[in-house]
Amino acid sequence: MNSAHTLAPGLPDDVHDSQLAFRAVLDALARPGQVRTIGPALPDVALGGALARLLLSLSDDETPVWWQQADACLQHWLRFHTGAGLAERPDTASFAVFTDIDQGFALSDFAAGTAAAPEFSSTVLIELPGLAGGPALEWRGPGIQDVQRVGLQGLPANFWAQWQANHAAFPQGVDIVFTCGENALGLPRTTRVRRLQGV
Repeated sequence: MNSAHTLAPGLPDDVHDSQLAFRAVLDALARPGQVRTIGPALPDVALGGALARLLLSLSDDETPVWWQQADACLQHWLRFHTGAGLAERPDTASFAVFTDIDQGFALSDFAAGTAAAPEFSSTVLIELPGLAGGPALEWRGPGIQDVQRVGLQGLPANFWAQWQANHAAFPQGVDIVFTCGENALGLPRTTRVRRLQGV
C-alpha cells in the first residue's frame, strides 16, 4: 500500500493558515449569520476549502471526529495531519462533519454537554450548496445587532424545529458552522431563529 505517497497535503502554511482559519471561525460564531472567508480548496481533498481548513485548524488528537459519510481517505488524511481520531458514535464526537445533509440529520444525536460543563458539546460542521439565496430567516441573539437576515440553502424541512429544541436547552446544546466553498457562517446555540414567509 502506497498511501504515504498519495496522501493529500494539509495547509500550505500550517501555522499561518491555521491561525487565520481559527480567528475567522471564532468571528463567525461571535457574529452569527455573517459570512466569513476561511480559504480556498486544498489540492486533492474532496471537501470545500472552508470545511477542509476548519478541520485541519480545529481538530487534534483529543478531538474525535464523526463523519456522516465514512470516507476512509478523508479520515486517514485528517488523522495524519492533525492526529484526530474517529468517533464511532455521534454523541462521542467533538466535531461532526456533514457533506450531504439530505441523508438524514438529528441534532439530538450529538453531545450537548452538561449544565455544569456545557463546553463538552459537539460542534457540527455542515457543508451546504449555498449560504445565501435560500428560505428567509431572521436571527437574533448575542453578537447580532437587532436582527440578521439569513437564507441558507439545502437544509431539510425539519431542521429548524430541531434547532428550536437545541436553542431551548441552553446552556447545553450544539453549535453549528455552515460552510460553502471557501466561506463559513456560524450558528451558536444562543441564536434564536424565526422563519419568514411561511417557511
